[in-house]
Amino acid sequence: MRYSINDLEKLSGIKAHTIRIWEKRYNIVTPSRTDSNIRYYSDYDLKRILNISTLNKHGFKISQIARMPEEDVKEKIMEISGNNHDYESIINGLIVSMIELNEDAFEHILSNAAIKLGFEKTVTHALYPFLEKVGTLWQIGTINPAQEHFITYLIRQKLIIAIDGQAKTPAPGAKTFLLFLPENELHELGLLFYSFLLKKNGYKVIYLGQSVPFNDLLEVIRIRNTDYLLTYFVAALNQKEIPPYIKKISSAMPGKKIIVTGIQLSEPLTGLPDNVIQVKDAEDFKKVLKTL
Repeated sequence: MRYSINDLEKLSGIKAHTIRIWEKRYNIVTPSRTDSNIRYYSDYDLKRILNISTLNKHGFKISQIARMPEEDVKEKIMEISGNNHDYESIINGLIVSMIELNEDAFEHILSNAAIKLGFEKTVTHALYPFLEKVGTLWQIGTINPAQEHFITYLIRQKLIIAIDGQAKTPAPGAKTFLLFLPENELHELGLLFYSFLLKKNGYKVIYLGQSVPFNDLLEVIRIRNTDYLLTYFVAALNQKEIPPYIKKISSAMPGKKIIVTGIQLSEPLTGLPDNVIQVKDAEDFKKVLKTL
């Protein structure tokens, strides 16, 4: 894949000016050029910049890193990912393992983070920012569907295992949440994490998952009594379609509280019906749970 220097800056957090200095002074990376003489960087260059960023933040000088054999760099990175609580290093390691389709490295980084930080913090402070950067890669066309499916599958496995680990009998009188994604919405990692949070806090969960047609949603509500609905917006609807969809659910179920969230709802919506609660992210959701 090809990356511009601005892509490297977005993904690594290292200023383009600094990357150019490293190129000239230490020959850290060597960009190629298109036929029209435009500079671009490879997967190897991106991985190297991410690894150098991690080592540099943990006390290694750039001049020292530039002299290190590639195997030594990888060994040091694995040591840091196993022993450190630095979220940025975890995220960098996850990006590299995704580019390489390296399941062992991904498992090593994520498992160590979950053991030392706890699963919830690992998701909110490492996995979520990582997925945001994956979204950036997707937008600039620098990851292919195989890489996206690879990483989504591994994260989904972790979330389902964590949810199963919360499989305890809800407290008497516990409220019931119905979780679903709008029709044609297939990105369920965020919804799975909200299911984990609800089960951890003793609520009952009915999980419908991906792409639920509106009429099917109404039928489930007719059959099963629920106190709250929760849905998550990622990509299936455009920004103009979301408010009418929310109002459609609200008017069809005026007696239900409806919680809406997701990447597309990072900014507050105006004019929402009274029975709709918008939450910005998982931390905001946990605050809302305390008020229910």
